[in-house]
Amino acid sequence: MTAHPARDHLLTSVQLAHFVSHGSVRMDAIVPDDLNEQAIEVFKAGIPAVPYGTPIPEAFPEGSFARRLIELPQVAGAIHSLVGPGPTIDHHAVHIRRPNEGHAQPLHGDAIIDARLDAFDVQLMYYPQKVTLDMGGTLSVPGSHLRRTNESDTGRYQNLRGQTRLTCPAGTVVILHHGIWHGGRRNDSDIERYMFKIRFNPTVKQRRLWNTDDLNDPEVGAELRTRFPWYEGATGRLEIYNRVQMWRALTGDDTFDLDYWVTRVSNRPQRVVV
Repeated sequence: MTAHPARDHLLTSVQLAHFVSHGSVRMDAIVPDDLNEQAIEVFKAGIPAVPYGTPIPEAFPEGSFARRLIELPQVAGAIHSLVGPGPTIDHHAVHIRRPNEGHAQPLHGDAIIDARLDAFDVQLMYYPQKVTLDMGGTLSVPGSHLRRTNESDTGRYQNLRGQTRLTCPAGTVVILHHGIWHGGRRNDSDIERYMFKIRFNPTVKQRRLWNTDDLNDPEVGAELRTRFPWYEGATGRLEIYNRVQMWRALTGDDTFDLDYWVTRVSNRPQRVVV
């Protein structure tokens, strides 16, 4: 991958704040038609598995389909903005939902033992076909990525207020925080549905890797304050608290806060009254 993508292909601070609050970045129809047309045959042939922690050049040789996909300027810019240069590959997989299969994947999180706020992995999901509502699409729950739960505990829930079910044009790429709750919906169409997933691990500190020109834009705070319909009235504050902690780690600004949530609970006075 390019060591440092062009600045105008990096995510902005507002987009980063959206990722911190929602747990995802979506880029519609950014993969060109020629790659989309090759994708399904490549997926049917299989992409060799790699061990955890494999550098990108070893995982995906130059000129390979996956390498060309992640080196597209907007994709490379988003990956760099989130995990920086030289990430390693955790794993990758082609997910296929068969026509009229009659069942869905339970809602789940992929890495619930991973409670990091100062570092995170991302999962790229690529959709080579147009995904319609009857094809199912990937279900995800915005704002769930910092809510810790055992992997499949959420599988008992059929629907949550504010969930999204992806429908998209061909060539769409979504990049998710490793902890987001998601699941593949059943495919009620007559068409096989394909999705290619790659998980990236950072190898550098994830600090100010994006285009920070708009770091002080008021929309940053507005994005970080986003609430979702499934949040409980009081404990939704926990999500805001965790986002502030994550934003502090991303920016290196230990004074940043929203509505005094982190400042009040980190107050540890050292002055002793005699």
